Amino acid sequence: MAGGGNFVHRVLSYVVNELVVNGLANNAAGGANVNQEKLASDNGTNDDSGKGKESEGEQDQKSDAGKSVRGGPISWLSFLLLVVTGAGLVLYYDREKKRHIQEIHTASEAVKQGPSAGKAAIGGPFRLINHDGKYVTEKDFFGNWTLLYFGFTHCPDICPDELQKLAAAVDKIKAKAGIEIVPVFISVDPERDTVEQVGEYVKEFHPKLIGLTGSVDEVKSVARAYRVYYMKTAEEDSDYLVDHSIVIYLMDPDMGFVKFFGKNNDVDSLTDGVIKEIKQYKK
Repeated sequence: MAGGGNFVHRVLSYVVNELVVNGLANNAAGGANVNQEKLASDNGTNDDSGKGKESEGEQDQKSDAGKSVRGGPISWLSFLLLVVTGAGLVLYYDREKKRHIQEIHTASEAVKQGPSAGKAAIGGPFRLINHDGKYVTEKDFFGNWTLLYFGFTHCPDICPDELQKLAAAVDKIKAKAGIEIVPVFISVDPERDTVEQVGEYVKEFHPKLIGLTGSVDEVKSVARAYRVYYMKTAEEDSDYLVDHSIVIYLMDPDMGFVKFFGKNNDVDSLTDGVIKEIKQYKK
């Protein structure tokens, strides 16, 4: 993702850049008017008094023009529009992400209330391609405890951090409780994340990490099933980032949703949280 943080950074950078450009343009215009005033003043000293008065009038007009450029309402209006637009976009994306996280949290609470509440509406059938080029479904993960993470291989910082945390937790869970966990990475960028790209990417984090990708429709379907929010954000040179939910899902041996862990969980809390849920499940 490039997460939401990257998007906010880009909006603020754009606003600051516009202010700097406008400031430089206004300063340049103001400087030009000052030079014109000085030139007119110099010429006035060599002319007669009538011409001097006429020159003075022209200087006043130029001075007034300079003031309108330096402190005119257009630059302040542009500034206000930029700030309002940037703030509105940031609030919109933040609200959307919070709404998706709240949906996941609500569904997670439904699981804790017992069988009478029914199963959480998170997860379901899917068909994707693994990093070896073979199609797999949710049934291929039956019999194992699974940790799922949705992201994309071009993610600059958040995805690598979360996958390193996931990989470290998988090893700690094995060491502390003797429980084997299957780590899975699902791409939300099917246009760029080919089988080969995903295969090279998952190797960087853990030897057992399984990478999954698919067509645009296949990825959209699995993301909808797991309540995952993702959206492409435009970048320079036709490049882009993907803003997305930052969530790790714990799935039981029947690929039923158990609990999700957010970005605020570190390696230790993720490790202990998974072990706790599995022990409760086995009782």
